Amino acid sequence: MERKRVLITGAAGFLGSHLCDRFIKEGYHVIGMDNLITGDLNNIQHLFNLEQFEFYHHDVSKFIHVPGRLDYILHFASPASPIDYLKIPIQTLKVGAMGTHNCLGLAKAKNARMLVASTSEVYGDPLVHPQTEEYWGNVNPVGPRGVYDEAKRFMESITMAYHTFHQVETRIIRIFNTYGPRMRLNDGRALPAFIGQALRGEDLTVFGDGSQTRSFCYVDDLVEGIYRLLLSDYAQPVNIGNPNEISLLDFAKEILALTGDKVKIIHKPLPVDDPKQRQPDISKARKLLQWEPKVDRSTGLKITYEYFKNLPSSEWEKKPKEFNSQK
Repeated sequence: MERKRVLITGAAGFLGSHLCDRFIKEGYHVIGMDNLITGDLNNIQHLFNLEQFEFYHHDVSKFIHVPGRLDYILHFASPASPIDYLKIPIQTLKVGAMGTHNCLGLAKAKNARMLVASTSEVYGDPLVHPQTEEYWGNVNPVGPRGVYDEAKRFMESITMAYHTFHQVETRIIRIFNTYGPRMRLNDGRALPAFIGQALRGEDLTVFGDGSQTRSFCYVDDLVEGIYRLLLSDYAQPVNIGNPNEISLLDFAKEILALTGDKVKIIHKPLPVDDPKQRQPDISKARKLLQWEPKVDRSTGLKITYEYFKNLPSSEWEKKPKEFNSQK
């Protein structure tokens, strides 16, 4: 029987590379696509000798051509950390808008089902807690985070338009904070930032008083949710994340306990539009997909810390240019 074919954009990134692994494991022929602006070929190097994997070095903001049949498209190409999207704001907007448009056009042409990676950032600095899929958000379109937030909001809009107007089969996932091996240690997000500082023997930087909350989901749990949503028959957005909420100050203390470091926690001013609370309501995922996270934070953190610790010291000695936010 011929393998089903799936295109994964952003394939060399943190989430994209784990999705490549999962779909290879499930018996698919995987076509990875990435322009490597934030992705790293090391994340998928182990797949290059496989007959059922191929890679296109391509920017999805430009016209996409993939020969042959396609059954599924997973659009995961986008800068995802504040340091990235504040450094490359135009590319961030383009991959969310033009990249999504191009992928949807390809899905229409190939009669493929497409899943787009949206994010909890569509809720902005939420006034509703926990966040349900019916909440429309509290987003500043012209603030520093607007290039990412509004790119994802447009992504959802055009995806739903293709679904209703062109009858393209689409799925929309709203991803909450996710962590695990293959994150970039110097991308400025809370977990790799804290671990990177600990590995370098630096004080851990917490913005504001640290009372702002996040909910961290281990990558294997997220990938399982993505896989189930893709194969479901539900076209409206679905939150996938871990509802176990923690303040960033308490999270920094957990990292210190994990690493055994004697460094201090220091505080810096809270960035503009930094969300005060993040916690997914996953009632829909539980009901529609029979999905909920299985990996508790202490287990996931140990695995992730070991991964970072075993990187060449040259990797964790690199400091991010600035910490703009803590996603």
